[in-house]
Amino acid sequence: MGIHIIAEFRGVDPGKISRVEDLRNILDRVVSKSGLHVVSSSFHQFEPHGVSAIYLLSESHLSVHTWPEYCYVALDIFTCGNGEPALRAFQLLKEELRPKIVKKRVIRRDVIGKGGTGNIA
Repeated sequence: MGIHIIAEFRGVDPGKISRVEDLRNILDRVVSKSGLHVVSSSFHQFEPHGVSAIYLLSESHLSVHTWPEYCYVALDIFTCGNGEPALRAFQLLKEELRPKIVKKRVIRRDVIGKGGTGNIA
């Protein structure tokens, strides 16, 4: 069904994650190079700094929340299908932001049983 990546980047240059314009440019490149398809996007600039960004994708979603004062980024990518675009987006974002420390959790989302029914644990 899909792949869900939940990650934290620490040690990110605050100059890359403080303002909507800078983060939007990075995320637009990442989404485009990953082959993802944007349905809509929304950004919020916090004062004095920090950004929340959400991309609604035809494949699912990508969200990023930044705390420049801590050099920290929280990232969430969920895509349907084989997961390749999500993994590519994660790698490209890592290359763009160059965190010193990366924590990543990957969840494979699968339909259980015939007709998508099954127990959810």
